[in-house]
Amino acid sequence: MKKIVALLLAAVMVVALCACGASKPLNFTTGGDQGTYYGFGGVLAQKISEKTKTQVTAITSGGSKANIEALQAGDAQFGFVQSDVMAYGYEGSRLFDAAVENYSTVAALYMEQVQIVTLNPDIKTVADLKGKTVSIGAAGSGVYFNAIDVLGVYGLTENDITPTYQSFGDSTEALQDGQIDAAFVVAGAPTTAVTSLAATRNVYLVGLDDAHIDDLIAASPYYSKYVIPAATYNMPEDVPTVAVGAVVIARDDVSADDVYNFVSAVFENIEELKAAHDKANELDLDFAASVTSVPYHAGAAKYFAEKGLSVPTK
Repeated sequence: MKKIVALLLAAVMVVALCACGASKPLNFTTGGDQGTYYGFGGVLAQKISEKTKTQVTAITSGGSKANIEALQAGDAQFGFVQSDVMAYGYEGSRLFDAAVENYSTVAALYMEQVQIVTLNPDIKTVADLKGKTVSIGAAGSGVYFNAIDVLGVYGLTENDITPTYQSFGDSTEALQDGQIDAAFVVAGAPTTAVTSLAATRNVYLVGLDDAHIDDLIAASPYYSKYVIPAATYNMPEDVPTVAVGAVVIARDDVSADDVYNFVSAVFENIEELKAAHDKANELDLDFAASVTSVPYHAGAAKYFAEKGLSVPTK
């Protein structure tokens, strides 16, 4: 009997030790399931978990602002954000009533384009959106402010259109059903929701002209000029627009080892990632280390220093 009890106690101790040594998965908030954040985020999480001791789980979310709020609440450890929203959160402006300072930059990964999607070839410029029904993203979202910025440089406001406030997937469904005339989608192109729409309909993107792009960048330096190739959605021609960066951030209290593993797993396995998602073709170390609005996490800084790159830290 004593022998059995001893064996049972030993077994319990082994289980307890294993549990203590197990790596607790870290949550990585991405975006909606029809967006690039979720698709690429899932690929990244799988590769990090496969290549390192850090286990990462990608989960759907409401996007940039929601991801910052999830980090603030401790519900997630990593999150995708637009570079402009990341700055708004850190400084406590626009989307945020107060500064949120408990997060740091991990890496900038790719550019996400402001895509104004329509099925109407007669809508050729932003000015043509006047009087139209247009989805401008969820109220208070990063997309919403991108839409307001773009409309603004063309002398339009929210009152000059009939606005709806929809996700990417809902926006493309509304376009398909003829409920709206156009939709703002801010995500890495090609975007799943738009690609699905383009599979059955002729999709057009409304371009921005150089003069208005220059005005927008002068007013909001988070933007940069970008040209979306015609082949992206089988369009008649290339489309000039603006873009913001897609950046991964982490809570400050995530260990330096875990953040180091995140960055190293991504940038040491680019070729493997390319086979899984098109956005991996945009991964670039210099761009990854280019963020200046929010300091980098110490774990990320360690990796970049090994590659000869210096980044600001707290």
